[in-house]
Amino acid sequence: MDGNRGQNGIQLLLAAEQEAQHIVNAARNAKLARLKQAKEEAEKEAAQFRAQVEAEFQRKLAERSGDSGANVKRLEQETDAKIHHLENEAARISQEVVQMLLKHVTTVKN
Repeated sequence: MDGNRGQNGIQLLLAAEQEAQHIVNAARNAKLARLKQAKEEAEKEAAQFRAQVEAEFQRKLAERSGDSGANVKRLEQETDAKIHHLENEAARISQEVVQMLLKHVTTVKN
């Protein structure tokens, strides 16, 4: 009977060991599944954040481009106004300059 009892004890220990191994394997698989899920969630959040930052960048870029177009137009208007002013001044004093040059060129100094 002692041998039979020892055999049953060994069988119980083997069964307990197998059950423990199944529990460990199930826990390991659950952990791997959770890690995979966490990785997918992190990638999804990163993609959303990246898209949000990109949208913000594009919005700011569009604002700056709009400002740039307005600045270009304003600078063109200022440049045209200055050119027009210089042309008017040149037309107004050109006769005086011609007379002064003729006077200096034709005057003989001793």
